[in-house]
Amino acid sequence: MQRILRSRTGRRRGSPPVCGARELPASNPTGIASAYGVATLAPAFGQALPSLADVRAEYSHEVNAELVYELCAALVREELGTAETWKKSGCNALAFAQHAMMSGIGAERGDLLQRNVEYHLEVSDQLGRAGSETELESGQLVVTVECGGSGYFRIGPALDALEAEAEGLGAAFYWALTFALYRVMRIYNHDDALMYEERMRDYAAEDDEDNRGQYEFPEVEKALPVYIQKTLKRECPDLKMRDRDLLRRFRSGRYGSWIERLRRIQRLSRLPLKQSREYLELGYYDDPPLPSLLVAFKEHDAITACFDEEGQYMMEGTAEPTVCVVFSPRKPDEVRHALRIVERFIALHCELFQLVEEIQEKCDAGASIDRGEPSLRVA
Repeated sequence: MQRILRSRTGRRRGSPPVCGARELPASNPTGIASAYGVATLAPAFGQALPSLADVRAEYSHEVNAELVYELCAALVREELGTAETWKKSGCNALAFAQHAMMSGIGAERGDLLQRNVEYHLEVSDQLGRAGSETELESGQLVVTVECGGSGYFRIGPALDALEAEAEGLGAAFYWALTFALYRVMRIYNHDDALMYEERMRDYAAEDDEDNRGQYEFPEVEKALPVYIQKTLKRECPDLKMRDRDLLRRFRSGRYGSWIERLRRIQRLSRLPLKQSREYLELGYYDDPPLPSLLVAFKEHDAITACFDEEGQYMMEGTAEPTVCVVFSPRKPDEVRHALRIVERFIALHCELFQLVEEIQEKCDAGASIDRGEPSLRVA
């Protein structure tokens, strides 16, 4: 929200007095005129000074502040904000609104997200990159969630275990998870690595012949597990039907808990919760949302190498937010819709990272997988 600080200024020269003219008060015995309603630091004497303790030194104005207070009232009605939340927010309406939205996560889920990914939630009356913000319509606010650091999922050992259980089960699990996540967030996986390699080959072809030998290509497809290579072309509907049958058949097997989490992720990803895409297109962003998750098969495979190369340039532009919902705090239905989108986003990520940690505990015991120090923050 915009914040304007102004010093108190005196009345402009020539302006008429507010309460009309009156005679100056008579002088007291010391010869100094007394002032009505002026507190002094000491009993009146010839050099007494007025106290400035109760005089405001600045004026603070928040544009669209009334909308934020209406949002705070709506969040209280939805039982997301309390007096304790208000105190923790420093009695700041905007901070209260953001913390109230995050309070629905709960401490346990909040800790889970902090360990795995970095997200920032913000409520604002503008949308877009710095210098070209899109003004919203009158009476509207926007809630966004932006990714500041990707999570990491080394999925190869889990897929190997599933393939050992039944041929095709690992590939079925991978594709079902990939398609579900694509509906809600941007991930970086073998598709992105293949596109990066293709760009590098195009650059090499256009470069001088003397420089072409300096290019190194990651050979992404050759680095994929064999069962993924065999299923890269998935135009055949029979493959998807076979995948569903495999996953259904092994729901009660040794890795049934993984499949159940996958099914919950799929259900959450299918919820018809529309975001405000039209406003994102007007925001003049430089890049699509940053990847929320890196999905690799091995610790230092070709996908990880491609991500590390591209990751050096991902923060150079202004990326779209991962979540964007424009709403009116004066309309309860729109407030609830915005809250449902944020809740669906959080719930899906909690299922995802519970799956990630469960797989890591079972397949990656003792392995070092720390790729940063993520934290969930309220911007």
